Amino acid sequence: MTALAGTGELVRLALRRDRVTLPLWLAVLGLMPALVANAYAGLYPTEALRAPLTAMVGSNPALAVLLGPAYDLSTPGGFTAWRVLGFLSVVTALLVIFTVTQNTRAEEETARHELLVSGVVGRHAPLTAAVVVATAAAAGAGLLATAALLAVGLPMPGSLAFGAALAGVGWVFTGIAAITAQLVAFGRTANGIATGVLGASFLLRGLGDASPRASWLSWLSPIGWAQQLRPFAQERWWVLALPVAATVLTLAVGYLLLAHRDAGAGILPQRLGRASAPPSLHSAFALAWRLHRGPLAGWTVGAALAGTAFGAVAIGVGDLITENPAMREIFRRMVDSTLVIEAFLAQIARMFGMVAAFYGVQAALRAHGEEVVTRVEPLLATTVTRWRFAASHLVFALAGTAVVLAAAGLAAGIAHGLRAGDVAGYAGRMLAATQVQLPAIWLVVGVAAALFGLVPRRISAAWAAAAGFVLLALLGPALNLDPLLVDVSPFSHVSQLPVADLAIAPLAWLTLIAVALLAVGLVAFRRRDIA
Repeated sequence: MTALAGTGELVRLALRRDRVTLPLWLAVLGLMPALVANAYAGLYPTEALRAPLTAMVGSNPALAVLLGPAYDLSTPGGFTAWRVLGFLSVVTALLVIFTVTQNTRAEEETARHELLVSGVVGRHAPLTAAVVVATAAAAGAGLLATAALLAVGLPMPGSLAFGAALAGVGWVFTGIAAITAQLVAFGRTANGIATGVLGASFLLRGLGDASPRASWLSWLSPIGWAQQLRPFAQERWWVLALPVAATVLTLAVGYLLLAHRDAGAGILPQRLGRASAPPSLHSAFALAWRLHRGPLAGWTVGAALAGTAFGAVAIGVGDLITENPAMREIFRRMVDSTLVIEAFLAQIARMFGMVAAFYGVQAALRAHGEEVVTRVEPLLATTVTRWRFAASHLVFALAGTAVVLAAAGLAAGIAHGLRAGDVAGYAGRMLAATQVQLPAIWLVVGVAAALFGLVPRRISAAWAAAAGFVLLALLGPALNLDPLLVDVSPFSHVSQLPVADLAIAPLAWLTLIAVALLAVGLVAFRRRDIA
């Protein structure tokens, strides 16, 4: 038997497992560039509007931190590359990180990996299958983006460069995830390390693009390499050699580390726990806090940093929108207000609510993760009831989102207030604008809880539901979708503070629906068998 025996079967298994979520990720990655490019003509129909755009963006270092360098905003392709390439690079990196970890380290946690490699599956087959699926997904995202950009009439070289940039980022982080999966014994830790590297890459790229003196920092970041390829702005094809070389190097390191560890173990030694649990772990809630505190801290810090960045650019973005009647109209339709900067702040709060919904889903599904790795049955054999176990995790899904949103809102309000001269006022308004998103998030958490109780085998549909709600609310107004379809998203019913009046009735209905879904999930979990 060779080390790669069974690779094909594991590839098919991974594709079957991700047959719902993977196409959804690829659809977002492939279609969003074309939507932005198609909207460019409506936003900037004349040369008079396009001419000052590059100069205005280039003079704002905060925008460079968030979106990257603006090489040429006088064409739809150049605008699209500036506006979404950095964001989609991050999404592609997350896709491949989760794919590699799920099909390697997560399988080892459940002990299925050990059964497979003890039989007809070679030692390198699981990692190879994960790498094949992840690299194919990254390549698929690049190909879809290229095809979509060509379909809306953009030039071939720039479209190919855009797709190649996305694929290159995905391949590099496939190799990085292959390394982190060998370093530690738990999938969540491996994901955390890999996403930490992604965050550092984004920070290096942002610092390099914001300051000419530190521009060399961008060349240390895979995300920076994607933008240095310069799609639609005199493409520099030689830059592709950097992600290709980094991919080969990281994958080689990953396979080398795999050969020097046992199945189920990591290269880094695990710290021994205490012989007996401290008093702080003598309850189901205390155990849930121990499991959730790391992710909650990470999301909170990330939300605070993002809030600071977005709050700092609000005035600059307000200037861009004020100069463009078409963009003013889009913001008016989104938030029903002509107050441009406040409308932008309202959209920031709304986006934070949408992002926090994914933390809510992640926290709600932690109970399912504990069930899959068979840690629930020993716990329920004690005095802990099913209701207390599930509720202890849902507390963090519900209250944790409030903490994440508070961090984002306060940071954005303070950052903008420092530039506008009203720190206390904007901090309070942005805190309220983010907290009002909670009923919509709780409804998404309720969907996850209901799936956990009723159909745990289809638990991945919770991610699809969250993504669907976000896409409807985010793209619906800009694409003139049917209002009835847009209203399916709970985020479409939230008052857009600070520019709109607070409407209590929609929030009350969202909360009641969320409570009903949570109750359904808890009751169903109490009645079904443990997986």
